[in-house]
Amino acid sequence: MHQVYLGIGSNLGNRRAILRQAIKLIGERVGEVTRQSTFIETEPWGFESANKFLNAVILCETDMTPREVLGATQQIERDMGRQKIVHRTSSNRTYTDRPIDIDILLYDDLTVDEPDLMIPHPLMEQRDFVMIPLKEILQ
Repeated sequence: MHQVYLGIGSNLGNRRAILRQAIKLIGERVGEVTRQSTFIETEPWGFESANKFLNAVILCETDMTPREVLGATQQIERDMGRQKIVHRTSSNRTYTDRPIDIDILLYDDLTVDEPDLMIPHPLMEQRDFVMIPLKEILQ
């Protein structure tokens, strides 16, 4: 079994219910969720919005490969209503309001550097909304 840390966030709709549903679906489709941080409310990062985020980090035990985890989490996002709406920033990254966002933060001690999959997540150390809940469940 592999350990994968996932960052989850929502800034649209009933954020708490959406995060709970995402965690449930991750447990059903990716693997057993063995740790979960508290939910924290944060300002949007990388774009302007009146909607604050609710964020958390979970630890999941899985037999999936990183690529399979990516596919499963992207499908969960689509099933929960996430649409890809493109707004480009100066760094050419896309950030928008969204009902759910699921990011692979860490997968065992593996490093992956592919155009659509980077592990560890390349921006996680710049984001308090990732690092605070991650530190909470690493202890």
